[in-house]
Amino acid sequence: MSDEEILEGACLTLEQLCAAAALERDWLIRHVEEGLIPASGAAVAEWRFTSVHIVRARRMHDIERTYEAAPELAALVADILEEMDELRARLRRA
Repeated sequence: MSDEEILEGACLTLEQLCAAAALERDWLIRHVEEGLIPASGAAVAEWRFTSVHIVRARRMHDIERTYEAAPELAALVADILEEMDELRARLRRA
C-alpha cells in the first residue's frame, strides 16, 4: 500500500497505522491507552484512525526518540505542531 493510498483512506486499523507510521504495535497501543493518540472504537481490534494520526504518531515517536522526551511532552509538542500546521493552512487560504 502506497503512502498516497493510505492518506486517502478515511479509516485505518491499528496494524495499518503501525505500518504507515513505521511504529511498533506495543508503542502505539500504550499511547492510545494513555489517551495520547485518539482512536475510535472500544476494543483494540475495533480501533480506527485517520490519516492525521499517522503524522501525529510519527511526530510523537520522533520527539520521544530524539529528545528522550516523556510521552506526555511529545504529545504536547505534537499538539502545538498540529495547531501551527492549521494556522499556516488558514493563512494560505486567506
